[in-house]
Amino acid sequence: MIIGKRTFDLTHGCYIMGILNVTPDSFSDGGKWHTLDKALYHVEAMIDEGADIIDVGGESTRPGYEHISVQDEIDRTLPVISALSSRFDVPISIDTSKSAVVEAALSAGVHLVNDIWGLKSDPDMAGVIARAGVPCCLMHNREDMDYTDFMRDLISDIEASLDLAKTAGIAADNIMIDPGIGFAKTHEMNLEAINKLDRLKALGYPVLLGASRKRVVGLTLDLPVEARVEGSIAAAIVGLMRGAAFVRVHDVKETYRAIKMTQAIIQT
Repeated sequence: MIIGKRTFDLTHGCYIMGILNVTPDSFSDGGKWHTLDKALYHVEAMIDEGADIIDVGGESTRPGYEHISVQDEIDRTLPVISALSSRFDVPISIDTSKSAVVEAALSAGVHLVNDIWGLKSDPDMAGVIARAGVPCCLMHNREDMDYTDFMRDLISDIEASLDLAKTAGIAADNIMIDPGIGFAKTHEMNLEAINKLDRLKALGYPVLLGASRKRVVGLTLDLPVEARVEGSIAAAIVGLMRGAAFVRVHDVKETYRAIKMTQAIIQT
């Protein structure tokens, strides 16, 4: 898969997407990186620690979050994206479900669209991505938790997103998928989705896993957000073992080291 100027070897690699929330209210790091200087400092550190992609988010998606306007999201993200594009040679992702935000972000230098609604929220999203010819990540999400068979329904929901992508003309080699840990799932469902990630990989697309510091870790270990590093790493390593090509994380250095050690063991 080519993202920006970089080619990712999805057969042998597991790559790190570093999280940059330029929001005042994200569940883990809201308010920490919402000024340009702080954001640039944090990105430089993440790249030094092993981040392969930087994922910029301007709207919190924590449970109970408040929606913001398209213009507010653009105002939060574009200065950061422009600065990252001019200063760093790293692929940049925009974490949004709004097509107008994507169009603005693309003009500022974004290389990947990370849509938490898998093209289902904004009817214009698939077309914008297809016309731009950029890669996208289609995450599983839904309005309810009315599952008949959880994994079967999760896969069916993702297949619906893939159909939207195909209809719009998004190239198959520009698509990755994400099980949507923490979105419309119980604690047990989140654990199951991580453990059965190989069933998503069987669909034939690269899989991104984003469990970093999420409630599934907190509930499992009975720990607050700031104490979930080890649990997040465990989830990332299980994801790697189940076939994840990308992991989206807050703690880049620790995850990078754990992945490298795991790969050294399993590739001997």
